[in-house]
Amino acid sequence: MFSQEPRCIYRSNQLSEVICQLRFPEILSIGTTLPAAFQDAIREEFPRYSARKDQLPPKLIGTPGNMKLENPPATTNYQFMSADGAWRVNLTSTFISLACTKYTCWEDFAKKLDKPLVAFIKLYKPAYFERVGLRYLNFISRKNLGLENTPFRELIQSCYLGPLSEEDVMDPSVSQCSVDVDMAIRGGCRLHLHAGPGLTKKNGQPDPEVKFILDQDLYMTGQVAVNLSAGALSTLHSQAYGIFRGAITDLLHKAMEPEII
Repeated sequence: MFSQEPRCIYRSNQLSEVICQLRFPEILSIGTTLPAAFQDAIREEFPRYSARKDQLPPKLIGTPGNMKLENPPATTNYQFMSADGAWRVNLTSTFISLACTKYTCWEDFAKKLDKPLVAFIKLYKPAYFERVGLRYLNFISRKNLGLENTPFRELIQSCYLGPLSEEDVMDPSVSQCSVDVDMAIRGGCRLHLHAGPGLTKKNGQPDPEVKFILDQDLYMTGQVAVNLSAGALSTLHSQAYGIFRGAITDLLHKAMEPEII
């Protein structure tokens, strides 16, 4: 499941989005005061601004025999985007995140995260981080890689395929088949992984091609010290390639045009 091969980058990577999110104990001032100083600190790289109200799901409150559903107040979600829309910072009273739809390598991503994270820590002084997460969402397209007639069992390792790994099961005959794993991994990290074929969207519209979705959510929980957050993210990232490489075959690996770093 975990490959030990040297890390590489792919010229034809199949990443739809990479997201880093850091959750912290609620800071009320973020929801009640516009984050103007935060915007000023990052506006050069993230000039496009918008905000929306996110409604959290109802929660059950009360005592046994006297329970009722209560709708929590909506949370303001501030968004700051790069000029080309490929990078997005989101800030709420409970988390800050960075998302990228044109991922190249970890070093570039970490560099892009540095300014908003430093500005956030300086301005809002979180006590600690409750959850540090790094998510890699791969939509593997056989069409884009010139592998249209290749069954998934020749591209993905059998432990992620279920019945699709069997030679007498044809990909088009299966309408739903997925593997979901939640487990502890090295370095005090946890992994939630979803793998399976599915339909996705392209430019907001349904894409008719069935792609293989490999969704890695790596995270740490507890009370992560603010000054250790960068190290925590680096530890999470160090696990990601071995998991991805362990999930794919040599055929898919070569089709994505690997370059050893």
